[in-house]
Amino acid sequence: MKESPVIAFGQQPCGFFPRRFLVSKVLTARRLQAELGGEIVFFYHDADHDPRETQTLIRFPGEDEPRTLNFTFVNKTQRKYSPLSCKRIKADWQENMVRQLGAALDPSTLALFRSVQADTVSDFCLTMYEKMGMLEGVRVVRSSDPNLRTAACAIDDYFVDVEWEGETVRARKTPAGLQLHRGGDAFLTLPPCDYDSAQISPSRDSRLRWMQSVLGCTHYIAGAGEQAYLNEAEAPDITFVPRDSIDRSNEAYLEFPI
Repeated sequence: MKESPVIAFGQQPCGFFPRRFLVSKVLTARRLQAELGGEIVFFYHDADHDPRETQTLIRFPGEDEPRTLNFTFVNKTQRKYSPLSCKRIKADWQENMVRQLGAALDPSTLALFRSVQADTVSDFCLTMYEKMGMLEGVRVVRSSDPNLRTAACAIDDYFVDVEWEGETVRARKTPAGLQLHRGGDAFLTLPPCDYDSAQISPSRDSRLRWMQSVLGCTHYIAGAGEQAYLNEAEAPDITFVPRDSIDRSNEAYLEFPI
């Protein structure tokens, strides 16, 4: 029997409203599914720790350029070092953002934003995407899931979730040990500790092989940035498909249902 297509795309949480390039990946996946059948899988890379990933660019009336908005986090350690799945949102952030967004969003979109209830940035983003209808019929696989990590193949280039100063942080495995990047050429080497595969998440260069060992996708929709670094030779069984073009790709997508 011919194997049923598994059409995958991957992305970090990319804004409390999804960026338009993520929506274009979803629409590309749906187009392929209509042509080929099979299922769609969203590899939700919420093990990443970069707080810039959740920046949300929204245009306000009368302004030529979009404003860059983001979550506020409970402390600096979380903001800089914790995985997105562990970055907790400051208690007053949502209501403060509602007041700011009132000038930019229509009442129904503002009400949708206000209806989301989540403690972490990755949960907030995912809940918003679901409420917008973006993930209807899509299977979501989270890179923060310990069961997924345990099932994935072994890799040499990775990060490890460990405890430091009372928080879960994502430290890079290096020859010198587990390290946090403090900026520039400065690194903090953490005390040695034991860890297992349930704490490991891939680096950019090992992500494709790690992801594929679990998903077994037949088609992968690649964004513009991914096309520049993906080593397609690592996954000869995947057909790589560039995402469909979309205007203002970096800005927030505010129309729903998607």
